[in-house]
Amino acid sequence: MGQRVLVVDDDPTVSDVVRRYLEREDFNVKLAGDGQAALDAYRQERPDLVVLDLMLPGIDGLEVCRRLRTQDPGLPIIMLTALGEESDRVLGLEIGADDYVTKPFSPRELVLRVQSVLRRSPAPPPQTGELVDGDLRVDVSRRIVTRRGEELALTVREFDLLAFLMRNPGRVLRRAELLEQVWGWTFGDQSTVTVHMRRLREKIEDDPADPKRILTVWGVGYRYEYA
Repeated sequence: MGQRVLVVDDDPTVSDVVRRYLEREDFNVKLAGDGQAALDAYRQERPDLVVLDLMLPGIDGLEVCRRLRTQDPGLPIIMLTALGEESDRVLGLEIGADDYVTKPFSPRELVLRVQSVLRRSPAPPPQTGELVDGDLRVDVSRRIVTRRGEELALTVREFDLLAFLMRNPGRVLRRAELLEQVWGWTFGDQSTVTVHMRRLREKIEDDPADPKRILTVWGVGYRYEYA
């Protein structure tokens, strides 16, 4: 079987449809119907990716995401959210979800999102295999980021975003371009980029409120500047 995906949703109809679509693409799928079952399944199965509904009985999806992210910073997580719950989507991204899909959704779209996240960075690695900016070092082949010798806990998308920015220094990158190049989306909510930029700044900047590396170009996008 292929890569392991844990699908967490208390609606058995949704879970079964998602499972069947993923299995058609050779994914090995496990199901969980509530938050505690999700945490138990993670410990037992160690999935490659989690599809996680926000609205769960018992431990809700946000708390499950928070606990999973604490245990495994690099675990890819895709949130399922109800249409119109923008604040929950943003909070989910801030906690550490890599992507989200709003209900009702196309199962095929979800499969494409899963494949996109597991594909990791779409850009080719540099020949050196390492990106260096002062005390910040990115080992592309091992997907490890260190700052001042300390390893940083970055999510899949945070790593991909940082690597893409550092490969394109000095160039203004529009949010739509970042969505396409890093997320693999040709459409989508651009607030996803904004939230990930904020999280990334908190990890690599001395003062996230006055960034020196990731600069905002108001009304356009972002620009990376090497020290």
